[in-house]
Amino acid sequence: MQGSSTDILKAARAKFDVVNDKIRSGLRGRSRHVVAIAAMAGIASVGLVAANIDNGPTEVTPVAATSTVNREAAADRADRAARATAKTQLAAPKAAPKAAPKAIAPKAVQPAQAKAKAGTSVPKAAPKAAAPVKVRPVWGSPMPGAQVTSCFGQRWGVLHAGVDLAEPAGTPIRAVGPGTVFSNGWAYSGYGISVVIDHGDGYFTHYAHMSRDAVQIGQKVKAGDLLGYEGSTGDSTGPHLHFEVHKGMWNQIEPSAWLKARGVPINC
Repeated sequence: MQGSSTDILKAARAKFDVVNDKIRSGLRGRSRHVVAIAAMAGIASVGLVAANIDNGPTEVTPVAATSTVNREAAADRADRAARATAKTQLAAPKAAPKAAPKAIAPKAVQPAQAKAKAGTSVPKAAPKAAAPVKVRPVWGSPMPGAQVTSCFGQRWGVLHAGVDLAEPAGTPIRAVGPGTVFSNGWAYSGYGISVVIDHGDGYFTHYAHMSRDAVQIGQKVKAGDLLGYEGSTGDSTGPHLHFEVHKGMWNQIEPSAWLKARGVPINC
């Protein structure tokens, strides 16, 4: 047992010498105090080993085991610190995420603006076509659409000096052409209420047996203007228009030929 302890001590001494040499070579040129401390640490280690060996059966804790315990303790402390840090992070309230900015919808672009932005000229609306102007004919019928009941000529031994046109009582009577009112009202015996138009070219037209007239002497008229309304005044047996044409006042001529020459047909 003693020889065995001596061998161990020698081996420890040898290891110390090796370590001491390494320390000296590694710390060459450094402070002597550092070298002395290292040497003293080595001697203490050898003394500790020798003491353990001399004391016989006293339990010695291996250096490697002590290092392992220290490492496990350090690891345990590091693990506890990591867990504490994790708990702290979990307990801390998370910052609410920033709300994403609202997307602003683009304003609706009118078709005209869209074309202008695209560089396309917007065509202007075509001007509306003017309504056709109705041209009043220069000459017309004294009672459009009326039925001829008597023509110009001898009747019962007396000259019937005009054309009779029949429509329901109150039908409007129109001027056959442009001229000036020469007379109106109860102006001539037998004709009742009548109107005479001077056409300015030597011809006169006479409209008789009206229920009432609608013009005044000197009034200018054109074809189609209202002169009065159909009636049965004067020498008349029923509502009708007695229409005459005078070439010079009171020189009656056949009216249907005169109207036809001016584009107004009369069935006589």
